[in-house]
Amino acid sequence: MTQSSWRAASLLPLLACAVLAACSKGPKPGEVLDEARLAGREAKSFPQADEDYFHDMDNGIALSPDEIRGRNMWLVWSGGNDRFWNLMTDYTFGAFDLLKIISSHPSQGYSRANRWKYFGLVNEPCFENAAGPDKNRRGLWLDVRSKDCAPDPFENESKYPGVKIGSRGQPLGDGTTQPVGSYYGYATGIAGLRLFPNPAFDEKAAKEWDAEKYYTDPSYYNRKDLVRPYRVGMSCGFCHLGPSPVKPPADPNSPKFENLSSSVGAQYMWVDRLFIHNSNKPEGRTNYMYQLAHTYRPGTMDTSLVSTDMINNPRTMNAVYEFGARMGLAKRLGAEKLAGGELDNKQFNDFLTEGPLTEFFSKGDSIVRTPRVLKDGADSVGLLGALNRVYLNIGLFSEEWLLHFNPVVGGKTITPILIASAQKNSSYWQATEIGNFDTAKFFLKAAKPDHLKDAPGGDKYMADAATLERGKVAFADTCARCHSSKAPPVPESLGLTPARCAGPGYVECFKRYWNWTQTDEYKMQMRKIVQAPDFLDGNYLSTDQRIPVTLLRTNACSPLATNALRGNIWDNFSSQTYKNLPSVGTITIVDPFTGEPKPYQMPAGGRGFTRVPSLISVWSTAPFLLNNTVGEADPDNNPSVEARMKVFDASIEQMLWPEKRKTDPELGAKAGGMIDRTTERSTVTVPAGFVPEAAQPLQGMLHRWLPWLVKDEGDIVLGPIPQGVPVNLLANLKLRAEADSIGEKASHVKDVGELLVTLKRTLANVPAGATDEELRKHFAVVRGPMLELSKCPDFVVNRGHYFGTAQFNQQESLSADEKSFGREPVLSDDDKRALIAFLKTF
Repeated sequence: MTQSSWRAASLLPLLACAVLAACSKGPKPGEVLDEARLAGREAKSFPQADEDYFHDMDNGIALSPDEIRGRNMWLVWSGGNDRFWNLMTDYTFGAFDLLKIISSHPSQGYSRANRWKYFGLVNEPCFENAAGPDKNRRGLWLDVRSKDCAPDPFENESKYPGVKIGSRGQPLGDGTTQPVGSYYGYATGIAGLRLFPNPAFDEKAAKEWDAEKYYTDPSYYNRKDLVRPYRVGMSCGFCHLGPSPVKPPADPNSPKFENLSSSVGAQYMWVDRLFIHNSNKPEGRTNYMYQLAHTYRPGTMDTSLVSTDMINNPRTMNAVYEFGARMGLAKRLGAEKLAGGELDNKQFNDFLTEGPLTEFFSKGDSIVRTPRVLKDGADSVGLLGALNRVYLNIGLFSEEWLLHFNPVVGGKTITPILIASAQKNSSYWQATEIGNFDTAKFFLKAAKPDHLKDAPGGDKYMADAATLERGKVAFADTCARCHSSKAPPVPESLGLTPARCAGPGYVECFKRYWNWTQTDEYKMQMRKIVQAPDFLDGNYLSTDQRIPVTLLRTNACSPLATNALRGNIWDNFSSQTYKNLPSVGTITIVDPFTGEPKPYQMPAGGRGFTRVPSLISVWSTAPFLLNNTVGEADPDNNPSVEARMKVFDASIEQMLWPEKRKTDPELGAKAGGMIDRTTERSTVTVPAGFVPEAAQPLQGMLHRWLPWLVKDEGDIVLGPIPQGVPVNLLANLKLRAEADSIGEKASHVKDVGELLVTLKRTLANVPAGATDEELRKHFAVVRGPMLELSKCPDFVVNRGHYFGTAQFNQQESLSADEKSFGREPVLSDDDKRALIAFLKTF
């Protein structure tokens, strides 16, 4: 290494220290108040709205006053998270900006007119496209409410007064006053997003505000000190509301309320376009953050992106169906032990003294009977706890939440957010705990299946009785053991009791269950259940149980998620039963560069499982697998019955004929599936305006010594990253040790340090004008160390779930743990087609 190179390398820790110092100042966890509490507001001052504004949604189902309040909360309550989403622009170095997403400025290339097709975001009825800047909204190009529609009732600031804090209610020196508004904000024209006056927008900010530059001038809108006049809040409905499968809109860009469902999931949302506001331009697509978000297929996102566990984990924003049947299943099979902060979760018993809902929690032994809500089987603390946690994960009480990790970039030891702290210091949280009891009642009433036979033209997709009977047999023999809440009684001889099977004994119990389902005795009983005329009535079409990834052979990154582990961010929202789960054993992955199989030992403590998804209305929810990688979404976001069936047919064929799935362009069939790779050359760029203040004085010196890292404009640029590199090679890097011993931590720090020095030296030595192929050769130097430091080295995204196919029995390269589930009968092509016909009736 030359003397200048050594000197340059010595500056990197200085830069890192400056960045960390900029992030480390501030209040301590457990000591902060939310904006509502700071303004003197109590939880009782935030009653949920009682107007039945969304009456025509959800197939027009009649709701009680409590259920109406519950639906309103789901669709418009954001609980002060507009503060968080405003900060997200800084955390993503300007790439993510909701205020731009809700706008229709001509320079952006998107507006209300093409919002559905481009973003997959639902245009709220009663609005029109912006014709120009709105002088009442500081020159922003925002949707305009139609003159023939009544006012939005949630904007009523007399009935729902907003939180008066900062500049809200104060004069701005230009003859105007910053509004206070309602605590539901103003409608934006996008369902699930609400607009709030920014309390930091004071007289100084008003003088410096220029709406036109905000849309068109990067040197202006990339200023970290830029104060926008409004913040955008997000309700839960944003990720769960969508077009009704059985009442699709004639024009999906202009739906009516009767065309919308609160619970089908945002299955058409293009999160890469949403999170990178200029992803439709070359400078957006060459941002590595776009390359990362581009691995999110339509309808998926990584819900741990903010409180990052350093694993890229796009997962479906799934539909919510049949709460009643699911709760019945929880009562029979969902016993979970709670302790410590887990017991601070609200239970139905906190709101009721009698009735069936009080039977889900036993205070004496701290056992809750609960659905396993998250895809890895976490959120196992009761239905209300799961609903409440969602609000934290979309930014409620961000004053506290953000103190427990470094948002988006990570690099800091994550600590748990305590429910007790939220109950003590956040009025928004307290109001959410109260309101979600009504939301649960709404879903218990309204989350009903959408049947193909009830959809326009659905009858033509129905098969004859003989085909359906054959399909029922195939389903009973192959699928029902995981995808039915109706099942034969389990023989006592199996010993499948909670005392034996909860926690450490789970895997061995599951194997005994699985072996039983392979017997003729089980199959004969299951056939009778499936062939009964009422089989689908009140059937959740899932056992809601945790399935070992050694059996599924699906991508292991979701089962490897760490956020719900003991001591991690969602510690209070996962049970002791989850935290005490054993290792599932060794799985087989492939090297993303050679395609050679490699063993990987799965850790214990909750990781290694996937919760069984429901097959209710499966005809309308393709593509498949938890990351939507089996099948292709409709490129035009067409939610019609015909388009849904086209996607379903193609996706279910790939599920049952895995040889039809996409393969990797570099390794072909040898990879066993598809690896997400960068689509073009990209860089990680921190615009000069977003460089932490503590590091800004170093920019000139760093540019002189590290011109390949710090540009003359002050931007920090890491790259170039060539086209064709596995995205998760970078995204899954384990930057912090997970072990507790000092020796292991020191060893990990050494390994990471050596990798970073090698990586930076490699990038610095890239010749000008190098091709992507030449760049990939440079990356070859570090690919081995990067794989060793990967938190999830399983890069094949569309593999697994081979039940009923010959692929399940191709076990030569598998581990003993994967082979331990035995072999499975292979369905004939005619059996598969009959099974598909039966699935269409769900």
